[in-house]
Amino acid sequence: MHTPKRLDLQQIFTWLLADGMVDKPNVKASYNQALAILRNATGAMHPLTAVAQCKLLSALPPHRLLTLDWLTEWLAGKVKLPFFRIDPLKIDFARVADVMSATYAARFNILPVELTPTELVIATAEPHATEWEAEIAKITRRSVKLVIANPLDIAQYISQFFSLAKSIKGAHKSNGQDLALRNNFEQLVELGKQNKQVDANDQHIINIVDWLWQYAFDQRASDIHLEPKRDFSLVRFRIDGILHQVYQVPAVVMIAMTARIKLLGRMDVIEKRRPQDGRIKTLTAAGQEIELRLSTLPTAFGEKLVMRIFDPEVVVKTLPELGFPADDAARWDALTQRPHGIILVTGPTGSGKTTTLYTTLKALATSEVNVCTVEDPIEMVEASFNQMQVQHGIDLSFADGVRALMRQDPDIIMVGEIRDLATAEMAIQAALTGHLVLSTLHTNDAPSAVMRLLELGVPYYLLETTLIGIMAQRLVRTLCVNCKSADGALDAEIWSKLAAGSSLAQPATVYRAVGCPECRQTGYRGRTGLYELLTVTQPFSKLIREQTDIHQLRRQAASDGMHPLRIAGALKIIEGTTTAEEVLKVTSSLT
Repeated sequence: MHTPKRLDLQQIFTWLLADGMVDKPNVKASYNQALAILRNATGAMHPLTAVAQCKLLSALPPHRLLTLDWLTEWLAGKVKLPFFRIDPLKIDFARVADVMSATYAARFNILPVELTPTELVIATAEPHATEWEAEIAKITRRSVKLVIANPLDIAQYISQFFSLAKSIKGAHKSNGQDLALRNNFEQLVELGKQNKQVDANDQHIINIVDWLWQYAFDQRASDIHLEPKRDFSLVRFRIDGILHQVYQVPAVVMIAMTARIKLLGRMDVIEKRRPQDGRIKTLTAAGQEIELRLSTLPTAFGEKLVMRIFDPEVVVKTLPELGFPADDAARWDALTQRPHGIILVTGPTGSGKTTTLYTTLKALATSEVNVCTVEDPIEMVEASFNQMQVQHGIDLSFADGVRALMRQDPDIIMVGEIRDLATAEMAIQAALTGHLVLSTLHTNDAPSAVMRLLELGVPYYLLETTLIGIMAQRLVRTLCVNCKSADGALDAEIWSKLAAGSSLAQPATVYRAVGCPECRQTGYRGRTGLYELLTVTQPFSKLIREQTDIHQLRRQAASDGMHPLRIAGALKIIEGTTTAEEVLKVTSSLT
């Protein structure tokens, strides 16, 4: 009986030599090195993995490192099969796991990655060892399409996909028998009254939740959304500010997952009628401490749960690492070194205001000063601050918190947000009595913060006396350094929108987003800040009156050295950090 030939090192090095990827004088030494790695490996190792571990450089310019990804794509070209990068966010693991058993997949090191009514796409790293193909085509009644994928990815996701699919099926079976699906809000309330609950400690549910967190950390997600729907429930991740659908799970499994997470967050598992908040501290696979802030919301089809992921490493970043230009960083440092006054950070939700404040406070919190905060909720627990949580249930508001902190001999006070006149008045009182006060406000740009405080009812003469600086900010996605590509000059009309009123010259070359495996084919990886820093000068403070003209404030701020957010964005485009599309998207609300 003919046994299909598996790839071996000799075949791979023959091809590499033929393609000029390795020099003839060095091929024997490289082959022996790979052979030694293969022989010393614990367990089965694919020959491509052994070659990659040799860290060879291509003999052809530009002498790139022959990584496993590169070698896999090169192999696909040699055997004339499509190269497939396994992206877990785009694979319905529960569906493809029904095609074959985990044992069968592991035996042949193959992974189903896509299933249509007529076709089954299977990833393999052994293009010639296809003895399983006819059997799978017969069982599934579909044509089989082979694609070449990274052998380590195949092994990893065989383990993950089949294990997770098994856990979800097990959870569905064990919880589905005990809990009928509640499809509307009235039934959900009734469920809470009856004191029924799913088994949050079911081992399947524990596996799913643990996997979900680790996967979110791996994917650099900032938020995890668990969203109940009529017939199924969604899991979505926010990555670089954009929501990505991860998986659909049965509704009863989502209820059990939510119960598990609420239990760990010390929330009331039974109460499903009211929004709740909680927090969990956990570890990544690498042992790094991560904090999750939980928020539930009753919806028509059940409890929606959002987990915001806070990375403690954020607070040890410097201002330039957050995206501050050197001149703005120096001006901001000068402002925050002042002994008293109010500094405001403004912008919409999710614009990085809290990160800026925490980074600033971390730098200011030396052993010689007392830094106190009042927050709702406490975003990140930081040992160098004294943090107080607002408690609406016992009438501890922001204003009450500031009043209490005033008796704690503070040097610097951070107020999470100025929402009403009482909080604004207490912040001003603290500034008048010799404290540095930092807070946030929701306005579109820096000068508008003055108008907002006047609208709240703050007397103009108190603002004139205490306000020392305002900063508006936004977050834009940064271009992926691995795939960004130089493009022609930007359209003159677009540039005029971005750089209106400035002396910035239109750049001859800008960069565009391309897309590669490193950035999930989006062209962007990570985010950076755009900052509009207004330093309150004497001429500016004289314009703060009962009937203040916002246009006058903006003109004066510009003459005092404030760069509007769009100009900050234009500078990032000139640097090649981001694109005009990104800047225009996040500054679209500005006139």
